[in-house]
Amino acid sequence: MRARYGVPLKITAVTAAAGAVGLAYAAGFEARSFRLRRVTIPVLPHGARPLRVLQVSDVHMVSGQRKKRAWLQSLAGLRPDFVVNTGDNLSDPEAVPELLDALGPLMEFPGVYVFGSNDYYGPKLRNPARYLFEKTAGKHGLNGNAPAVGVVHNPWEPMRDAFDEAGWLNLSNTRGRLKLDGLELAFTGLDDPHIKRDRYAEVAGGPESGADLSIGVVHAPYLRSLDAFTSDGYPLILAGHTHGGQLCIPFYGALVTNCDLDTDRVKGLSSHSVDGNRAYLHVSAGCGTNRYTPVRFACPPEATLLTLTARDA
Repeated sequence: MRARYGVPLKITAVTAAAGAVGLAYAAGFEARSFRLRRVTIPVLPHGARPLRVLQVSDVHMVSGQRKKRAWLQSLAGLRPDFVVNTGDNLSDPEAVPELLDALGPLMEFPGVYVFGSNDYYGPKLRNPARYLFEKTAGKHGLNGNAPAVGVVHNPWEPMRDAFDEAGWLNLSNTRGRLKLDGLELAFTGLDDPHIKRDRYAEVAGGPESGADLSIGVVHAPYLRSLDAFTSDGYPLILAGHTHGGQLCIPFYGALVTNCDLDTDRVKGLSSHSVDGNRAYLHVSAGCGTNRYTPVRFACPPEATLLTLTARDA
């Protein structure tokens, strides 16, 4: 009996121990190992000075996350020209005060925002492997699945009111403008495509005349939204939602994006092309996780400092 089963049991024990170590690392260290990504994008007019844009996404705030709050507050020290918040701020209906405390210093700067599904609805406990099954079946969020039933409704209105009071522009299926250092920046935003709240027809028409730069903003980078922005001639699109894959394989990358975007563009700067038009696409891997899956592996939480430079720089 010992000769027959000794080796398999040893292998099982080693595998279980390695799994436990990996889980402890993913939950205890990497999920709290906040990083700042720096990216340069040449999209401004000739001769324009660089603009520094801080993109914050997928905070998924839960009460008691003191380290995340302190890190988000510290980002104000970057002194960005403006802030872009690409949604999914909450993962706990009780965490709105702590979220606003975390983002308070950033709300001293001009900003724009869109919401994601987790701003409206609380997360549900579910098998993480379900994302892989849904990818195989071509299902993502409500784009292919039945509507959510019995979900927790998050108190998103106080969050919206605080953002608006700070002067941040709500871009949910609408447009807005900021004037910074003599430049007119135009924004066109969508509500979250992941739960089919996007209404591109209401904002279609392309970049605004007279604007020095027009930017498309959306939470979930579904291809229909990227196609619409790019076809209309937007040079830059900002999104979040993917968590960078969240659980990645070292030297390989992400397995899922939680939308129909390919895994090669799950985070960072890439491009999107359609009908002969091309746009820069930046997808933030975000700085949080669903409260029921508080782990990250080979995909640290992040915010991004985007430096927009002149096209001829």
